[in-house]
Amino acid sequence: MSLMFQPLRRYADFQGRASRSEFWLFFLFCVGVSVLAGILSGGSMAWWSWGLGWRHHHGMHWGGPFSGVFGLAHTIFTLYVFVPSLAVTVRRLHDTGKSGWWLLLLLIPAAGQLVLLIFMLLSSEPATNRFGPPPLETDEPSPAI
Repeated sequence: MSLMFQPLRRYADFQGRASRSEFWLFFLFCVGVSVLAGILSGGSMAWWSWGLGWRHHHGMHWGGPFSGVFGLAHTIFTLYVFVPSLAVTVRRLHDTGKSGWWLLLLLIPAAGQLVLLIFMLLSSEPATNRFGPPPLETDEPSPAI
């Protein structure tokens, strides 16, 4: 469980390496919060329908009395995890022996994202590389304070 929140503890740390499990657990956490916020702020289709004007033309209305609050909370959460997401992605690239500049592949529609996804799925380099020693995979609970 501690690996899931490791990127938040290393908020803007772009140095070193991040294990595959650290990256994917943090990704799962972010997706889970986003899905939950989407449901609480008005349903799973609300984000899709806004851009197309679907709900205005077909008389559909999503959301409840707190949908704006959950929408705002989701926006704040997204802004909060933006830097840690970039940092853990760069550290994950470091773990596979690649420079963080490979993150610029996100600017290439579809193909760039696919290549970056493949990089995120690659195994870690087992030995120390130019970015440092391999990350620890232990998920031991933190000692109580």
